[in-house]
Amino acid sequence: MRRTLTTAIAAMMLCIPAFADTSDSATADKETKKEKKNVQYNENGEIIKTGLNFGPLPVVAFDADRGFQYGALLNIYNFGDGKNYPNPNSTWYIEASAYTGGTWNLYLNYDNKQIFDNVRLSVCTKYANEAALDFYGFNGYQSNYVFADDNFLKDNPDFIRYDDTDKGQKLENKFIDKGKFPKGFYRYSRQSFVGKADFIGDITDHFKWEVGYSFYWVNNQDFTPKGYTVEDGSLYGLYKDWGIINPNEKPNQFFSAIKAGLLYDSRNVENNPTRGIWAEAHAIFGPKWLGSSQEAYKISATWRQYVPLGTEKLVLAYRLAYQGFLGKNTPWYMMPYYSNMGDKRDFDAIGGYRTTRGLMLDRVQGLHTGFYNIEFRYRFVDFQLLNQNIAFALSAFTDGAHVFKGYDLTNKTGAKPELYKKYIDTSRKDGLHATAGAGLRFIMNQNFIVAFEYARCFNKQDGNGAFYINTGFLF
Repeated sequence: MRRTLTTAIAAMMLCIPAFADTSDSATADKETKKEKKNVQYNENGEIIKTGLNFGPLPVVAFDADRGFQYGALLNIYNFGDGKNYPNPNSTWYIEASAYTGGTWNLYLNYDNKQIFDNVRLSVCTKYANEAALDFYGFNGYQSNYVFADDNFLKDNPDFIRYDDTDKGQKLENKFIDKGKFPKGFYRYSRQSFVGKADFIGDITDHFKWEVGYSFYWVNNQDFTPKGYTVEDGSLYGLYKDWGIINPNEKPNQFFSAIKAGLLYDSRNVENNPTRGIWAEAHAIFGPKWLGSSQEAYKISATWRQYVPLGTEKLVLAYRLAYQGFLGKNTPWYMMPYYSNMGDKRDFDAIGGYRTTRGLMLDRVQGLHTGFYNIEFRYRFVDFQLLNQNIAFALSAFTDGAHVFKGYDLTNKTGAKPELYKKYIDTSRKDGLHATAGAGLRFIMNQNFIVAFEYARCFNKQDGNGAFYINTGFLF
C-alpha cells in the first residue's frame, strides 16, 4: 500500500515505540514475561508479528517536485494469528499532510483479504489541493523546456517582472542574484478527488481476475504567481490560447470508469519482495452514460520481476509499464493519471518518486506512454530491536520514460506563433527520458519502509538532480 513521505529520523526514533503489537503488549509484568516467552520465529529467524500493529507518525519529509512536507499519518496492520506474516491480513492508511510548494493531501486507504472468501478488497481515496502543480506540456521533447541560467536572464531581462512590493523585492533579490527565477511559467492549479474500489479474486494460486470502479473529479485553474509576473504568461495559458486545451472547458470535470483485467502474482512478500513476478493487464471503460464529462478508454499493462542474485539479500528488481488511450477525444486532464489495480493508488504523473525518479513531475505526457525501472537492492544488515524485525538496504537504479504516441499539438487558433515556435517543435520525435541514482532504506517488519534516494537526469530538458525522502519500495 502506498505510504507517504516520512523522514528516517522520525521513523527510527518514533515508529519503533509507536508500533503497538497487541500480541506482545501487556499491562502487567507477568503478562509481559509470558508473551515474551511465546514469541515465535519463522524460517528466516524473524519474529512472527500477530494482532494489530499501530504506527502513528508525524510527516516531516521532502520531495524535489513539491517541497518540504509536514503533517501526520497512521498505519494499522492486522496480522491476525501471524499465519500470513509478513503479509498482513488487512491494512488501514490515513494521512493529512501539506507541502511548502502549495499542495495539501488527505488519504484514506483500506485493504482486506478476508472479508470475502478468496477475494481481496482494496479501497483507495485521495483529495488533493495543488496550488502550484508542474505543467511542462505534452509529448515529451516536442515541448521545449526553457530553463533559467545566467545567459537566459541576460538575454531576457524582462522575462520576469517583479511587483513593487516587499514580496516582489525579496523575490528579485533571492532569484536574480543567484541566476535563477521562480517557475511560475510551468505551473497551474488543480483540485482533485480520486477514489477506487477494486476486487481481486483467485483463479489459481498465482493467477487472478480483477474488476473495479474508479471515480475522478478534477478542477483545473490558471496559476497566478504572487510578487511577480512572467512575460510569456504560463505554458498552461498558452496551451489554451493555441486551442490544444479547450479554453472553454468547464472547471469541474469528471471521469467515471469500470475496470477489468488479469493478474499474475508469485511474490514471496508483498511490500519487500525478493523473488517472484507481479504482472497485470487491464482495460478501463469511461463512457458518458457512466458519468464521465468526456468519454475515454484505455489499456494498461505492467510487468514487475524480482530476481535473487545468489542470495535473497541481493536482488535485481525491474518494472516495465505501458498505458495507451483509445479513441479520438481523450481528455487531456486524464493523461497524467497512471492506473493501478489493487492496494496501490493510481499514480498522478510520470516523473517523480513513484514512477521515474529524478524526472520532473509530469514531464512525460501523451496518448501512449511507458516507463521502466531497473534496480539492484542489497540488504546489508538484519537485526531485531524492541521486538521488531529491522533491516537496512542499499540500492542503485536507472529509470526512464517515453511517449510512443503524442497528443495533438496543432496550433488550432494560429495565435502567438512566435511563442508557439519557442515552446513547441512537432518536427522532432520524443526520445528516452532517462535517469540514474542510488538510495538507502530502513525496513521494519518487511512492511514499514523509509527511503532516502537521489537521482539525476541525463538530459537538462528533464531537470537536474532530485532528492526524495519517502516510504516503501517504488514497486
